[in-house]
Amino acid sequence: MTRSATGLDQRQLVHRDVWEKKETIRLLYRDFHRRLLENCPQGRILDIGGGTAHIKDSRPDIVCADILPFPGIDVLADAHRLPFPNECFSGVVMLDVLHHLERPIAFLKEASRVLKPGGRLPMIEPAMTTLARRFYTLFHEEPVDMGVDPFADVAINPDRDPFDANQAIPSLLFATQAARRQVEAAVPALRVRSVEWLSLFAYPLSGGFQSWSLMPAALVRSVLALEEKVPKRVQRQIAFRMMVVLERVE
Repeated sequence: MTRSATGLDQRQLVHRDVWEKKETIRLLYRDFHRRLLENCPQGRILDIGGGTAHIKDSRPDIVCADILPFPGIDVLADAHRLPFPNECFSGVVMLDVLHHLERPIAFLKEASRVLKPGGRLPMIEPAMTTLARRFYTLFHEEPVDMGVDPFADVAINPDRDPFDANQAIPSLLFATQAARRQVEAAVPALRVRSVEWLSLFAYPLSGGFQSWSLMPAALVRSVLALEEKVPKRVQRQIAFRMMVVLERVE
């Protein structure tokens, strides 16, 4: 990892600089944050993999945890070993985090531990739909490996870069009914409440956290409204993201 003079990871500083300069991305993430928070019950909320803590623009009282320090991060923690007591959160939210975790099932067990009964874990992640998978494979810097076993109990690598990723992981775990049943069997305290398909046009046109954008901020609301009108069967084929909501049932 490349550290700045402040001791922060240089990639975080670049990320935050784009966030501050690019209104389009702030508006899109405000929509993501709204979706995540609306799926949580009332009570204390934990944001895992908070990065540069931009979710606090939407909810200042949220507890932000990350493995790397940054202003606004409240707790330094590995998502696989959360430093919180049992059943202390009503909600745990994540945005583009699961596909960075080397042991996603171990994390889901840990998330279920800190959730209260009835608490929810909503997450928004890359989706390997027919269209998006081609884009992610050809143009995105993070790899897509559909051949891995996301249920494998891999050995912990203490030197692993927190930015290492496999964008296929969320789809391997949640894109099919069979995979969801396997997740529920592996983590009996959680049930998959819903899977939705997001980011059809607006996010790809925005350029994400690149410096460029093909969509002005003034069009964000209209394009998001258009996405909602697209038939579900079409969303399932072209979405760039999926939102998964799990609930603690025990």
